[in-house]
Amino acid sequence: QEMIGANEANQIMHIDRYEEEKLGLDTWWMDAGWYVQDHGWPQVGTWEVDTKRFPQGLKPISDHAHEKGINILVWFEPERVAADTWLAKNHPEWILGGARGGLLDLGNPEAWKWLMEHVDKLIRDNGIDIYRQDFNMDPLAYWRGKDAPDRQGITEIRHVEGLLAYWDELRRRHPGMLIDTCASGGRRVDLETLRRAVPLWRSDYAFEPIGHQGMTYGISMWIPYHGTGTVACSNAGYYGGGKTPVEPYAFWSNVAPSISCGMDIRVREIDWAAMRNLVSQWRQISPCYYGDYYPLTPYSRDDTQWIGWQFDVPERGEGVVQVFRRPKSPYESARFPLQGLDPVLTYEVTDLTTGLAKRLSGKELLESGLQVALSERPEAAVLRYKALSAGK
Repeated sequence: QEMIGANEANQIMHIDRYEEEKLGLDTWWMDAGWYVQDHGWPQVGTWEVDTKRFPQGLKPISDHAHEKGINILVWFEPERVAADTWLAKNHPEWILGGARGGLLDLGNPEAWKWLMEHVDKLIRDNGIDIYRQDFNMDPLAYWRGKDAPDRQGITEIRHVEGLLAYWDELRRRHPGMLIDTCASGGRRVDLETLRRAVPLWRSDYAFEPIGHQGMTYGISMWIPYHGTGTVACSNAGYYGGGKTPVEPYAFWSNVAPSISCGMDIRVREIDWAAMRNLVSQWRQISPCYYGDYYPLTPYSRDDTQWIGWQFDVPERGEGVVQVFRRPKSPYESARFPLQGLDPVLTYEVTDLTTGLAKRLSGKELLESGLQVALSERPEAAVLRYKALSAGK
């Protein structure tokens, strides 16, 4: 969420609520707005912690999180510079666009050095574990505007070289620090970026089930690690009385190798026990996302169809199958031939929803397929399988 209304007290409160609900928080995510600004989070260019809300910086929050074994992720957007910020006022010569704001020229050695030293100090002083870099602008016109007609492209080249060198130096100075590339949601997933960073927020199109089923289906062919957010509640009755139900179909449609919680931890009426169960199931199957990926159906956004896929880890003889029956599908069951299995082995297949397990031969799973029955519309099935040793 935006950090405009954030302060030291409420950030610590949120961390403690996650601990209270025993959701196993790995990282506390502090997004845009923690810095000095007068007109909302897009006013970037004064990269100083807002001491009106964080009088001791972000360090008390990171210290509190670290005591609980939780990492801190903090959002930056250093390339875009807004007017009336420190950079625009003090170093307009570094900005393609000048004092009116624009693009910080990372091909400029002085600008690059300032950014490197300044962000490095912010990371150290505030106990930041994961560096998140956003990019909410179109840079091409700024690059072209600086170059003479016979030199078009040189400013872009120097900027990209500077950006990659900046990330490399950040990683050299902070060997254990991870980098999250955001870029308005998954717009910077080129090979050089992915050698240095991963997109923990793969799209700004968030939470809608069928769209995210399609994203996981497609992006898994190309990128082994990516993330999004999940909300496992319907909007209806979100703040109503009683337990607000958690919907497994919504949860599983929006999970990925990395997930962030889009539910309001302050709302105690949510069925957090059900959410804990789903998160526990996700942790069971999440190592399988590092395996080989096999689509099990054609790609479709048609709400009358099913969609599904398989992740297989051959060196461990295990994997996961995820299948979705969409809201208007008339089909109550389907059979999915799996891939990558050993035909001579026996596999134990466990339905994570029901806990029921059955044993099937690799040959049967490869040839006849895994039968999945879903009686509800919509409904999701998550089935984990593991090879049994010979003779069992």
